[in-house]
Amino acid sequence: MKKVVVVGSINMDLVTMCQRVPEAGETIFGDKFFQVPGGKGANQGVAIGKLGTEVTMLGKVGNDSFGNDLINSMKNSGVNTEYIERSESSTGIAKIIVEGNGQNRILVVSGANMDVDKDYIDRHIDVIKNADIVVTQLELPLSTVEYALEKAKEFGKITILNPAPAAPLSEKMIKSSDIIIPNETELSMITKMATDTEDEIKAACKKLLDMGVKELIVTLGSKGSLHINKEKSEFHSAYIVKAVDTTAAGDSFIGGFVKALNGNNIDEAIEFGTKVSAIAVTRLGAQSSIPTLEEVNEFQGVKR
Repeated sequence: MKKVVVVGSINMDLVTMCQRVPEAGETIFGDKFFQVPGGKGANQGVAIGKLGTEVTMLGKVGNDSFGNDLINSMKNSGVNTEYIERSESSTGIAKIIVEGNGQNRILVVSGANMDVDKDYIDRHIDVIKNADIVVTQLELPLSTVEYALEKAKEFGKITILNPAPAAPLSEKMIKSSDIIIPNETELSMITKMATDTEDEIKAACKKLLDMGVKELIVTLGSKGSLHINKEKSEFHSAYIVKAVDTTAAGDSFIGGFVKALNGNNIDEAIEFGTKVSAIAVTRLGAQSSIPTLEEVNEFQGVKR
């Protein structure tokens, strides 16, 4: 069985449901509040674990109750948490506002995630050496992400970068990433190009490919996703579902993609990730919305 390491953020999500977000200076009443485990890294790790693949989480939490809850949640989802360290900083949190139409806005206070440095990676370098696939995002210090990707490539691992939240990608990051998976907003912010139409999206993708990106998968929400490299461009349509909460849509997709990835079957893995994401958006919360392998196998969706 393949081994996956996720190097990434671990947050507690503080979720507020409301019909709309307030305007500046305005106070409105919300509908519901709850807290659920989150963080892009942890979400992706939990998705991979729930889908039955061996996965280890590298990251930090605070020495507080949120940290305890997050570690327990990951353990219960099949994630190896042995190498998660405690920081003097507070556990990271994400304040998430979900509107009546299912769209979300997220404000992150990184906390302990910003204490994941190169020394931490070096302390646990054997975990990366023993993995087959290394997955990371941009909710850690960018220098740490770059270093982790470089080390993983030194050891010949498959590397996957989810450039979220969007930030400029260094040449080293690009060269050390086999597969980069942004959404269309992140693609626009990274390339500083419009991504409102199919032609604009392809033009932005071409810019990244010209910078050295090998395989690019752009997630397009309810429209589906686009897989593009120097040789081809292939669109994958989404399933028709009623979205309740899109918070973990991208993380669920990546978890499913990694679960199904086996060599060069990228388009097949995208199809599986699309199924996982379709189920997740019909449920509330981040990790709580992620389906099990059995649920994905039973899914009978209709494509757009």
